[in-house]
Amino acid sequence: RTQASAGQGALLAGALWVLMPCGLLYSALALASLGNGPAQGAMVMLAFAAGSGAALLLAPWLWSRLRRATAPLGERWSARAAGVVLLLLAADALWMDLGQQIARWCGVGAP
Repeated sequence: RTQASAGQGALLAGALWVLMPCGLLYSALALASLGNGPAQGAMVMLAFAAGSGAALLLAPWLWSRLRRATAPLGERWSARAAGVVLLLLAADALWMDLGQQIARWCGVGAP
């Protein structure tokens, strides 16, 4: 495959990806349907679109800056950093669950 045909394939995949809704969109639609009327539901969807649009515009820019900033460190550094972030998130999840189990055991909080 040539580089041009690979780029066209990526463009086609990206165009088709737009047609596939995500779980976050379904959550926003459910929230919008709980509104007091069409105007309030439209405002919820407008807020969702504004937040999503901003994230989609800023993410590539932030990614390119991060890649330039970490280029001297090499790919091994980024893999290790990703591992540390994953470890911290897993530890946080376990800590939160442990706190809930202790609260249930002690009878603190809602049943």
